[in-house]
Amino acid sequence: MTENFGLLRTAVAFINFDEVSGKISFSQRNPSSRIKLKGSLVFKEHKSSLHGFHIHEFGDLTNGCVSAGGHFNPYGLSHGSLTSIIRHVGDLGNVEVDSKGVADINLKLPRTLSLFGDYSIIGRTIVVHENTDDLGRGGNKESSITGNAGRRIGCAVIGISRPEI
Repeated sequence: MTENFGLLRTAVAFINFDEVSGKISFSQRNPSSRIKLKGSLVFKEHKSSLHGFHIHEFGDLTNGCVSAGGHFNPYGLSHGSLTSIIRHVGDLGNVEVDSKGVADINLKLPRTLSLFGDYSIIGRTIVVHENTDDLGRGGNKESSITGNAGRRIGCAVIGISRPEI
């Protein structure tokens, strides 16, 4: 017997790298609702810091996080913050790490992000970067592409998961 969860869709990403590890969960009630993103990341070296946090275009980790491609940007816009009108769809801003090396994350994502449809984030990669994302305000070319967030220190493919009731 198949259980009926309605349109509720959930996804999960488990990051397990030397510098950062943790679980990120996504849930969306229907295609027109917003995704709720919740998670906790533990940073080995980086304490009391901010780190760029993005959804990248591919779910390919063949060569580590580099294979994930650039920020998910189906509309070809410049890099920005989570709340910017002009931004990559995958721009999630920064995660804030406390003095113990933990980042607790609780976000309601813009409607441009979805677990449904052609531009679903399921099967793409969530990436944590070494540096603070300047949110496209760095005044140089790299800022408008990556937010000068630096190297990728952790990532995971976003996979569909069984809804929890």
